[in-house]
This record gives sequence, structure tokens and C-alpha cells, in this order.
Amino acid sequence: MDEQRARLSIDVTRETRRRIRLAAAQRDQSIWQYVSEAIEARLQDDLPDETRADPTALRASADPVLAELWDNPVDAAYDAL
Repeated sequence: MDEQRARLSIDVTRETRRRIRLAAAQRDQSIWQYVSEAIEARLQDDLPDETRADPTALRASADPVLAELWDNPVDAAYDAL
């Protein structure tokens, strides 16, 4: 794994930790693998693919001012590119 990682700590109830541990074991995964996959799956649902590819890219969805400027008939030709 060449990607640099950052540590993330969360507090959960003992019951939640127990359930995570059981679910991970059912999939023959470590808790780290299970939680990482669960987070990635949720991010895939919640964020469009474009933010995953380049979170710094300019997008109308990220800036209402840009959305207003870009949402016009003249610039519609660029949508087809």
C-alpha cells in the first residue's frame, strides 16, 4: 500500500465495537479492513465520483457562485465536452 495514511480515532460503545468485531470476523477481515471498507462504501454513496478523483477541482456543486455563472446557455456547449 503506497498511499500515505492518516490516523483517525473514534469512540464507540462497547456493544458497537463488539458488533464490528463480529462482522469483521464473519468476513475474515481485521477490524481495520472492515471499517475502512465500510467508510469507503459510504463515501461512494455520499460523494460524487468527481470529488473522489480530485477534491480540489472546481465544480459548480462545490460553489453556488460558480453554479450560477456556469449554468447558462452560452456555457452549455462546454457541458458536452
